[in-house]
Amino acid sequence: MSADSQTTLLALSPLDGRYAGKVDALRPIFSEFGLIKARVKVEVEWLLALADEPGIVELKPFSAAAAARLRKLADELSLADAARVKEIERTTNHDVKAVEYLIKERLKDDAELGPALEFVHFACTSEDINNLSYALMLNQARQQVLLPKLDELIQKLRAMAHEHAGLPMLSRTHGQTASPTTVGKELANVVARLLRQGETLAGAQMPGKINGAVGNYNAHLASYPDIDWAAFSQRFVTSLGLDWQPYTTQIEPHDGIAEVCDAQRRIDTICIDLCRDVWGYISLGYFKQAVKAGEVGSSTMPHKVNPIDFENAEGNFGIANALFEHFAAKLPISRWQRDLTDSTVLRALGTAFGHALIGIDALLRGLNKLSVNPERLAADLDAAWEVLAEAVQTVMRRHGLPNPYEHLKALTRGQGITEASMREFIASLDLPAQDKQRLLAMTPGSYTGLAERLAREI
Repeated sequence: MSADSQTTLLALSPLDGRYAGKVDALRPIFSEFGLIKARVKVEVEWLLALADEPGIVELKPFSAAAAARLRKLADELSLADAARVKEIERTTNHDVKAVEYLIKERLKDDAELGPALEFVHFACTSEDINNLSYALMLNQARQQVLLPKLDELIQKLRAMAHEHAGLPMLSRTHGQTASPTTVGKELANVVARLLRQGETLAGAQMPGKINGAVGNYNAHLASYPDIDWAAFSQRFVTSLGLDWQPYTTQIEPHDGIAEVCDAQRRIDTICIDLCRDVWGYISLGYFKQAVKAGEVGSSTMPHKVNPIDFENAEGNFGIANALFEHFAAKLPISRWQRDLTDSTVLRALGTAFGHALIGIDALLRGLNKLSVNPERLAADLDAAWEVLAEAVQTVMRRHGLPNPYEHLKALTRGQGITEASMREFIASLDLPAQDKQRLLAMTPGSYTGLAERLAREI
């Protein structure tokens, strides 16, 4: 057995075991390595910003070569560099201080950068570095992984909605037969919901702060009282592509992270809703699943083709949402100016987004195996002539016929209604000929309102 196989088998989390290959896109972002790399980037950019501030006379602007060397350290940080940070941390017992020491190690022999060593992490509390690092990580994950994957799901569902826009399907409100819809319209409903939440996820602000130990620039002002540190902070935070948070305690209050988590949680909830509906439609025979050679549906019942992808997706979305709910409820709360409970919680962000990513992939896999069963759809519609009662009683209302709802209720409720009995009832009504003919020509399969048009317009 290979070392990699043993590692996978011994992994405590399925994200690093069974599902390891499915979350590779998130691993460079949310792993310990990803966090260290983000911290180095923030520290490097802070040093460069300080050097460009004329009021800091002890620190001259760096040459282009020196600035490039600094940014190269951040951009090309290696696993060996990260391992060195962890080695330093074993002595410091402080993860951010270990990053500061690594940078100083790398700069000490440089003739130009060496004299700037004490401006590394200047006037910073660890949370100045951490909040910006996590904000950068979340932005990267959002732009590079989460939104593109959501768009892939939306495009798949939109294509299915258009393909089946006009295919009629019996609705089931409260589990009972109801006014027909189309397969495409039901999928279009999901697309519309995901588009809205995708806009929310994409538009959520990602605040960051760099204002010292309790958010008041105390050390900054003590060292350089003539610098407008609030303006400096704003320029720096926005230069990272983040939104400036001017009012904080020691910690950035994490409301932005909570908003991102809530947006992703709503996306996951919509996907759970879809998984359960498709699961039910497969059970009804409305959808068929492609059979893959070699796969086993049941260990004892050879005929089964289980909807495992939708079940897998639902389970992973549920795990993700349990974490997102905790993040959104916990992270904006910190005792007085600072407690450390957010630190361990933030480290689990990747776990939540990892399960969400696995959920979407499983959902896509399931959707790609589906094909509709028009015969089954048609059979259910043909057995549900009672659903035309809504149309008939509404036309009766238009023309002032007495007690239309009650007449149709007596005709249809709890009784077997056939095509013949429904048409016989319509023929007996005192309606204008054109409206009566339109009702007589109607079938459950044609009674779908604007469903087809709405499905095509999504």
